[in-house]
Amino acid sequence: MRIRGMRCAGVLAAVTALALTGAASATAQGPRIDRDVVRAALDKIASDGAAGVQVRITDRGESFTARDGVAEVGRHRPVPTNGHFRIGSITKTFVSTVTLQLVGEGKIGLDTPVSTHLPGLLPDGDRITVRNLLQHTSGLYNYTNAMPLDPAGFETIRFKPYAPGELVAMSTSRPLDFPPGTKWSYSNTNYIVIGMLIEKITGVPYGQAVQERILRPLGLAHTSVPDGRVDLPRPHAHGYAQPVSPPVDVTRLNPSWGWAAGEMVSTTADLDRFISALLQGKLLAPAQMAELTKSLPFTSGYGMGIAEITLPCGVTVFGHDGGIPGYGSMAVSTKDTKTRLELSITTGPVAGEFSGIDEVIAEVFCP
Repeated sequence: MRIRGMRCAGVLAAVTALALTGAASATAQGPRIDRDVVRAALDKIASDGAAGVQVRITDRGESFTARDGVAEVGRHRPVPTNGHFRIGSITKTFVSTVTLQLVGEGKIGLDTPVSTHLPGLLPDGDRITVRNLLQHTSGLYNYTNAMPLDPAGFETIRFKPYAPGELVAMSTSRPLDFPPGTKWSYSNTNYIVIGMLIEKITGVPYGQAVQERILRPLGLAHTSVPDGRVDLPRPHAHGYAQPVSPPVDVTRLNPSWGWAAGEMVSTTADLDRFISALLQGKLLAPAQMAELTKSLPFTSGYGMGIAEITLPCGVTVFGHDGGIPGYGSMAVSTKDTKTRLELSITTGPVAGEFSGIDEVIAEVFCP
């Protein structure tokens, strides 16, 4: 669940009116981030084909939101800066956090074979470990590669409910891409299996585990696990299939095909609170925090549901991106959480590379 054009430094995947709101007073030295540069970059994203874009930026204790484009094609309503959106693969960061909490509680072992808890699910379950799943080193074929996610094909499955076992079966009908632990390849299948593992260990739906362990403790009232619901909570901007003319609104869809790999919904404010709490160690014990961000030489900086990215200017940030038809998103932060950025793009009917994203990232994180 990552979209083209939503990548930072090769690791993070995936119109009109601009508004800047909620700015705190500047320090004596003045703001480090030039909001005119942010404004121009968001305009570029909209001009590049996005229906709309919203961003939340925090630096040195000051936060502001910005937006460009429209909430709905053909109307003049601006993108709501408190709008809900589909976060795609940022779901994986929530799911990984729950898994690592269970590891810390001694209920799951990172190096335990999947077959120990889910016997018979994977033909190679005795060779694939929980660590392999979280790090995308399992070799499991990415089931979404076998799904009709082009605009015409997606309409045939847009409201179809999928069971997790169906998604895994799409993957296991094909051989492993490589022996477990020998290479890295991003596969949504890994996190479908992780979701099933969470349910087996906790005895509750994975979404309930996320709610009880993360959303409720952090007060993330605007973050949800749809569980097959097709509507987005209000307010929200509309997303569109691309490239399609005339526009096809895909805001309403059944996200069960993304499940624990990419179905969640959130806001920039909730994502900001989550990424800040996570990197500050408020959700994981030190041993599990170390595992979260630890990457192997061949994993391109990917840890366990979060990526470490060194920007061209040398600054290192941590985060994840996400993409699902109609929506692209990103949540990134410096490790000390002093500078953070959350972004949502609602795609328009014209496909674009959204190079303005790189300009926003550079302005926010590079001195």
